[in-house]
Amino acid sequence: MSAPQTYATHRRFDPPYHFVLLPFFLVTVIATVTTFVRRPALATFWIALLALAVTFLALKVRVYALRVQDRIIHLEEQLRLARLLPEDLKARIPELSVKQCVGLRFASDGEVADRMREALRENLDGEAIKKRIRTWRPDEFRV
Repeated sequence: MSAPQTYATHRRFDPPYHFVLLPFFLVTVIATVTTFVRRPALATFWIALLALAVTFLALKVRVYALRVQDRIIHLEEQLRLARLLPEDLKARIPELSVKQCVGLRFASDGEVADRMREALRENLDGEAIKKRIRTWRPDEFRV
């Protein structure tokens, strides 16, 4: 059984992406750019450009996946908040940004109302919200 998730341990690495693909693409970019610098030609330039494009594509695919995930979390948290919050706060749910909802998802049901009040009153971002959480609600599905 793994240790409980906290602010310090909530970030995740995807080993195949972070430790295999990205290093592979970065080494390929360095090698192809070095080859082009040492032997400038249209072919070596094109290969270096292709390596850069594929690396950029890998980064963009990751960013797109995280953005979709944030939108899903935003929707999930809006539904959760509508179920848990007192009436005075329910009307303020649309005022929360996506980043604030992403931060609030870690707050336990018992403290989510207090964290939301603080987020709206102080215009906190997701990281600041997460740092204030006392009772952590783990998210084991984040990639």
